[in-house]
Amino acid sequence: MNFGLTDEQQLIVDTVRSFVENELYPHEEEVERTGVVPKALGQEIAEKCKALGFFAANMPAECGGGGLNQLEFTLLERELGRASMALSVFFGRPSGILAACEGDQRERYLLPAVRGEKFDALAMSEPDAGSDVRGMKCTARSDGSDWIINGTKHFISHADLADFVIVFVATGEEETPRGPKKKISCFLVDRGTPGFEIRPGYESVSHRGYHNCILNFDNCRVPQSQMLGEVHRGFELANTWLYATRITVAAMSVGRARRVLDLAVPYCAERKQFGQAIGKFQGVSFKLADMVTEADAADWLTLSAAWRIDQGLPANRQVASAKLFATEMLAHVTDEALQIFGGMGLMRDLPLERFWRDARVERIWDGTSEIQRHIISRELLRPLES
Repeated sequence: MNFGLTDEQQLIVDTVRSFVENELYPHEEEVERTGVVPKALGQEIAEKCKALGFFAANMPAECGGGGLNQLEFTLLERELGRASMALSVFFGRPSGILAACEGDQRERYLLPAVRGEKFDALAMSEPDAGSDVRGMKCTARSDGSDWIINGTKHFISHADLADFVIVFVATGEEETPRGPKKKISCFLVDRGTPGFEIRPGYESVSHRGYHNCILNFDNCRVPQSQMLGEVHRGFELANTWLYATRITVAAMSVGRARRVLDLAVPYCAERKQFGQAIGKFQGVSFKLADMVTEADAADWLTLSAAWRIDQGLPANRQVASAKLFATEMLAHVTDEALQIFGGMGLMRDLPLERFWRDARVERIWDGTSEIQRHIISRELLRPLES
């Protein structure tokens, strides 16, 4: 692995960071205050992203996307992590799993998503099935050439913006050494389909303005042509396309930690107590040393995992390690920064209390820290099992 960035990669970093600082930062305070991104503002961000040539940068060039490899896309996501997620979501990145679309699905879902004409959301989590995906209760039964979906999904990010939802449901059951597990299939379901309702979700303290939603399916009829992939093969489809989304969480955590450091380091040089800058005190300077070391380590761990994917190397453990370390690093860095700022760190006059709140969810979504540790330890032990 070459640890230096190419000119093209550096251009990606510089361009996205400039966009974030000039187009997203100015609106963060309003989003925090209102909990809403005005529709016109979201559309404006998306149009400016298209003008930059970065819309759908993660999608293959043959379908009109930017064709970035995993490392380049991770650099992009790292810079977007500096900004409010409620705003950065409009910097178009369709779900990578849409590349699995075939036939008419490409014209109806993939290409409109790449062009920014349609917005998608991904639905897996349920009230009784979070980490245990194969324990989901939302089901679909075959009815001639259609499928009838019933059940509920929750914690579905930005479904309020979506024109269609990529939803995983149980379509059967099989016996495993650990008992019965659901067979999973994946469907593309349009907003407005009879029997499909998108409702506001819960009020979260993390990422205000970036809404989670509840999806209700009540005898929702979907044709076979809207199944993504093969029947009962949705779990394999998810593992093929979605595990790298953990890199996105890791990368965005690194970007946010860098922004926190950008606030904390100058403050330590400027803020004086007892006649000298607080950065002169070992109790504060050592905090900075630990914070930047952890951020650097998380950065390289994340970029290394992305590089392995580009090389076609096994990366499941490395991706899990990056997600685990980067999200826990962010929690520590934001907490230490708040401690450095003292009482003012908790005030809304500064963005630190927001970063502190936002950091908490990163250890939960896209696989909890406990799930990542399970993946890592399983990869270590599996070759030794008889």
